Amino acid sequence: MHPINLHNAFATFTDHWSPRIAAELNGQMVKLVKFEGEFVFHHHDHEDELFLVVKGTMRMDFTDRSELVREGEMIVVPRGVEHRPASVDGECHVLLFEPATTLNTGNAATDPRTRADLERL
Repeated sequence: MHPINLHNAFATFTDHWSPRIAAELNGQMVKLVKFEGEFVFHHHDHEDELFLVVKGTMRMDFTDRSELVREGEMIVVPRGVEHRPASVDGECHVLLFEPATTLNTGNAATDPRTRADLERL
């Protein structure tokens, strides 16, 4: 039960598309991840995801449109919805809030950026 400074936590790692666990509560995980470029299109059969942009701008691509999510904004992607997160104009820092069972690449688990065992901050 200690405060977590998000900016300091993001400063502890440099790799992209590799979420870190910052906290856990009620079967949910708070994860920090740095985006750069585009991820893979995927969906999650059983989990909703919340993306909160801490620094930079991200683009969330859906099969029929894209949404820009700027610093201080968030977007929720419901379970089953095909999506692809991407950074806009360089690196983007994102806080994820999702069930502990959520695999970062969802149904695209063969992608080389799949991370099943996450590091804790």
